[in-house]
This record gives sequence, C-alpha cells and structure tokens, in this order.
Amino acid sequence: MSVLAQESRGRTTPLAWLLVLGIVLAALNLRTAVTSVGPLLDRLSGALGMSSVGLGLLTTLPVLAFAGVGAITPALARRVGEHRLLLLALVTLGAGLLVRSLVGSAPVFLLSSAVALSGGAVGNVLIPTLIKRHFPARTGIMTTVYTTALAVGTMLAAAATVPIERASGNWHIALGVWAALAAVAVIPWLALLRSEPERDTGGRDTGIRRMLGSKLAWMIAIYFGTQAMIAYIMFGWLATILTDGGYTTSQAGLILGVFTALNIPVSIVVPLVASRFRDQRPVVVGLVAFYTAGFLGLWAGPASWAPVWVVLIAVGMGSFPLALVMLGLRTRTPEATAALSAFGQSAGYLIAGAGPLLVGVLYQMTGGWALPYTLIFGVLVAQLFTGLYAGRDRYLEDERPLVR
Repeated sequence: MSVLAQESRGRTTPLAWLLVLGIVLAALNLRTAVTSVGPLLDRLSGALGMSSVGLGLLTTLPVLAFAGVGAITPALARRVGEHRLLLLALVTLGAGLLVRSLVGSAPVFLLSSAVALSGGAVGNVLIPTLIKRHFPARTGIMTTVYTTALAVGTMLAAAATVPIERASGNWHIALGVWAALAAVAVIPWLALLRSEPERDTGGRDTGIRRMLGSKLAWMIAIYFGTQAMIAYIMFGWLATILTDGGYTTSQAGLILGVFTALNIPVSIVVPLVASRFRDQRPVVVGLVAFYTAGFLGLWAGPASWAPVWVVLIAVGMGSFPLALVMLGLRTRTPEATAALSAFGQSAGYLIAGAGPLLVGVLYQMTGGWALPYTLIFGVLVAQLFTGLYAGRDRYLEDERPLVR
C-alpha cells in the first residue's frame, strides 16, 4: 500500500515532495559511475597500469551489473523493503565511488567500480517501482521527472569530470566528487525510512517464472534492449563515424556533447506525450522514423549535415524514456512493475551489450560502415516490431501465460 494515499486525491503532502526530491537525487547518481570514467580512460590506464583487457572489462561492467544485480532486486526489496533497499543502494554506490577514487591498484579499481555499479543497478529497477506505488495517478509526470534527472546526471558526469581533473590536477578528486553527490542523495531516504511501504508477501504470479512465460514481458525486454543497444553504439562509435566523415576530433567531441545534452529535453517531452494516451504505438513509430532518417543521413547524406542527422537520432533516443514509461503503464501493481522492470532491464542490457562489440568487429572486418549500418537498421526493425506489441493498451496481469 502506498504511504501517499492522499496524493491520489489531489493533495500533495510534504511527504510526497520529500519522495520526489529523493527520486530526483537518486536518479542524478545512477549513471555517474559509468560516464565519469569514459573521459579519463587514457589517464586511468596509465596511472593504474591497466591492461587493454582491464579496460575492456571496465567498459563491460555496467552491462554485467545492470543485468545481474537488476534481476535480483525485486527479491531483495521484498526482504529488505523498498525505501531501505534504495538507501542501501545509494550508500553502496557512494562507497564504491569513494574507494575507487582513492586507490592506485587496477584490480581494486575494477572491484570498487563493480560495487558502485551494483548500487546503480538496484536504483534502475527500484525507482520505476516506487513511482508506480506512490504516484499511480501521475506515472507519466513522475517518469518525466525521473528520466530528466537521469539524463542530467549522465551529462553532468560526462561533461564535468575532465574540467574538474584539469582544475585540480588530480584524477582522484575528479572521480571522488561523484561520491559526494551520492552522499547528498542519501539524506532524503534516511528521512523516508519511517515511511516504508508494507511489503507484499503474496506476489506469487509476478516472479521470474511469470516473466519468462509472458510474451508482453519479452517484447518489452527486447524493446528495451534494442533502444539501449542503439544508445551504446552511438556513445561508443559516433565520434569515429564523424571523424571518418571528415570532422576533427574536437568537432566530433562537440557534436557528441550536443547529442548527449539533447537527451534532457527529449526525456522531458516523450514521457509526458506517451502517458497521455492508452496506446503508445504512434509514439513508437514516430521515434523509429526519427532514428531511421538520422541514420540514413549519417550513412548516405551530406557529411556537412551531420549535426542535423545527429539531432534526429537524439530525438529517436526518446525510446529510452518510453521504455521506462511502459514498465508502469503495462502493469497494475507495484509488485508487477518491479518484476517487469527487473526482467525487462536485465534481459535488455544483456542484449544491448553486444551492440558496440558487433559494430567494432564489422567495422574492423570491412574498414567501412555499410555492415554496421545494416546491423543498426536490423535493430530498428526489431525495435519497431516489439514496440508495436508492447505499446498496445494491455496489462501484464491480464495476459495468459505462454507456459503454465
């Protein structure tokens, strides 16, 4: 049962505002462990003596953590409680970030990174559940708040880490700053411990077995995976695509920065639009159309128009907040949302993790972008098919299982 029952009657209580603040601060932290490292990879490899294998593992850790730890989050929430678990996740995230900012050993850096990412993985699954539980009548608005804060945190860590490192002359400080942000996020959840929701002990039909037998769950998982795969490919390879097209590294970096920043307005608009309708299929089609136009332009259009094509792709990236909205719109209860969130994100991140690697292999094999773009368009076909199924007005609980 929600501790904010009165919120559904139109009265916003101080407790509701505290929960909104807690969700915003938590969301700001969920990607800092990922995006603060990328800009310093060269510096870290030299300072820590990290091999290419170690660097590869470091860049793969987010997928492994988000998939593995995310899968067990609903079970942990039933045992510990949702508010307590998110508090523990933020403490774990902050501790991992702090330790890795202090060490000079590659193995310890990798281990502490895994710890920090585990905290982020719990938050990935838990926050959609909390939104469904506490704001059932305002799922779209609260998902907008969540995804916008997530996008801001992602961009902030990516954009500010290098300037902090240059100003301080110390990469330890540049990474340690994000542990302080996690400490701030802990504060509202300490206050919310006294408002822990009642735990459901009868969630018999919303576990992993139910998800494995649900066509809707699989469609949402694949949709989530395809959008995450496109995102990983873009963040990993957009700069190379641009430099191959004649842009300098600084110009490519600037365009990549604009691409990342555009996630913020897109994260504001898409959930608000999608949640106004019971059927999200028109939104799915529109986002895939933006993706298709953008990638066709990058592949075959004038190179001088690359910023335009990148903007179109950035709009298509609205498929990420749309996927998060679907977790709440396709379920009736917080427990079902938790199970669908865990399954959809865990399976989705496993699917997504193969994308940048496949693009790299195809690019190395051919020395060009024809096969990588063919792969991307194949992913978009899968995204369209699964999104059209997942976007229909239906509920997971009403679905007949594929297997009994």
